[in-house]
Amino acid sequence: MVQAYNFMASWQLFPEKGHYECGERPKNGIFKIVAIEGEKKLRIQKNWQNLENQAFRSEMEIPADGDIHPLAYTTLADSVQVIFPDSISMEFIFFRQQEQVLQICHSIEPNGYLKIIEKGYRPDHTAFTNTEIFHKQLSVLPYSAAVSGAVIKPNEEGMIRHKALTAMEEQTNMQFDQIRKQIELLALQAQEIQKRKELSLMIYKARLSFKPNIGQTYYLYEKEDDSFTLSLVSPKEWGKTGPYKRFTAAVQLLADHTWKEI
Repeated sequence: MVQAYNFMASWQLFPEKGHYECGERPKNGIFKIVAIEGEKKLRIQKNWQNLENQAFRSEMEIPADGDIHPLAYTTLADSVQVIFPDSISMEFIFFRQQEQVLQICHSIEPNGYLKIIEKGYRPDHTAFTNTEIFHKQLSVLPYSAAVSGAVIKPNEEGMIRHKALTAMEEQTNMQFDQIRKQIELLALQAQEIQKRKELSLMIYKARLSFKPNIGQTYYLYEKEDDSFTLSLVSPKEWGKTGPYKRFTAAVQLLADHTWKEI
């Protein structure tokens, strides 16, 4: 049950971030995972509202010890298995007559969101994949937990906090993404500078019988004694039998007096 710790929370659906190949898109929803004290079981509760403002609720208790267990309600399947590949991944696998009929993969994303991917089969036996994205709920439930329940409206403070949280998450995620791209670009630039430095050290140790000009192309060769020399003559101009052991690279002198391979 320790492995399920990161998932134990009340999660609020991002309807616009979901992708549905089977079933209708919900208007909103709450997904809650709690541990049952004294038992290796998880209680899974899901409340959602469709686009016609109809409210629905489902609840099940699932053993979370990695073994296959029978289900009390066999409408969906007759047995289930809960697997934890790692501390941020959880899978529910449902079976009917020992054949897998549905797989629900839960994963905690780097931004803290919960991604749920459902893979199953339609009544015509064609496969489908549904994807939903949730964030931890901070505001009140925006609808009744049952069709017959009283209507519950979010208070103004909860709505303000939820909107502020959503805006904050989107902005900080965008800023993190920009910083990540900048870091990747700087890393590439550092690698290029290091490569030019190593090439430049090799060339400045080579035999130079002339003063190189900035922007002009030269040719670096390895000699028989494993030393290097810089030449104005290209391999094509030497022909098949050049005077050197091996052609190394075509290079060009830059304004900062480093060399780059071209």
